[in-house]
Amino acid sequence: MIKGQENGLVPVSDNLWTLYPDVLIESVNWINNPGIFDLLNKRNNRLFAKSILKAISLLNFRDVILFNDNDMFKSFYLKEFLKPSVSIYYSRDYMLAVDYWKKHGERIEPELIRKSDLCVANSTYLTDYCKKYNNSSFYIGQGCELDIFTSTESFPPIAAIANLSGPKIGYVGALQSIRLDIDLLAHIAKQRPDWNLILVGPEDEVFRDSALHQIPNVHFLGSQKPEDLPAYINAFDVCINPQLVNQVTIGNYPRKIDEYLAMGKPVVATKTPAVGIFGETVYAAADKYEFQTAIENAMQENSAERSDKRIALARSHSWENSVGELYKAINQVIKN
Repeated sequence: MIKGQENGLVPVSDNLWTLYPDVLIESVNWINNPGIFDLLNKRNNRLFAKSILKAISLLNFRDVILFNDNDMFKSFYLKEFLKPSVSIYYSRDYMLAVDYWKKHGERIEPELIRKSDLCVANSTYLTDYCKKYNNSSFYIGQGCELDIFTSTESFPPIAAIANLSGPKIGYVGALQSIRLDIDLLAHIAKQRPDWNLILVGPEDEVFRDSALHQIPNVHFLGSQKPEDLPAYINAFDVCINPQLVNQVTIGNYPRKIDEYLAMGKPVVATKTPAVGIFGETVYAAADKYEFQTAIENAMQENSAERSDKRIALARSHSWENSVGELYKAINQVIKN
């Protein structure tokens, strides 16, 4: 594409294209000097914008909306170069908790938020963060693709789970020590040896070396195909999201919870600002002791009526609703 041998503007469907830029964006984040970084980053932005402008011209676009999905570096100057009708910064993760983004991002991101026409976020925590720098910041919720997560399907039994006796407490997702509370998991497994703690997903090195592997009622089932995950969730009595509370996790919208709820399952999760949007539908626990008690309550209080409420709540977190809130925010800013 950079050599002009292939077209980077690829049609996806009616009125939708993907652009693979025909320019090379140089790696500049290793540069420590802020002035030199800004100079080279602006050059990257100029090249990036030039490729985008060519596509805009070919498609005969007018009144362009610039929607920047958490890209604080190579999109920092796009508002100046593209001159969109509306520029939007979308915050869906607290990127500054990651060293790569933190290096120049602590200086760059607040300024990008400030100069955007509006900011939108998928959690109330990140909305409040954006409001520090831009009053036109809005919570638009999170869209979730839940088509395969349905309680109405007949799922085949998972042999590794079906052969276990006793309650089955499960987690599905990447097992990352920066996000999940290993101490909490060990506490639950040791305090309730009659329960089965089932963890489905790839492990990082800390998880692989953790003492969890020496606890007999903790079962690691490894990575599974995405399309098979509903069958695993269906086999659980209670689904859990045992997060650590840190800068990486505190503002994140927990889409995993929607997947659990869409299947009607009781859910226990670490208490964070983002979990608050689920209200009483999810059992929120402040520590490992509350987490254990919440699991007990979730099993005892489960019912068909509660299951229906969980499914209804998950279905309300659709992309249609999220995009609807986005357009409301745009229209509010345009009117003002």
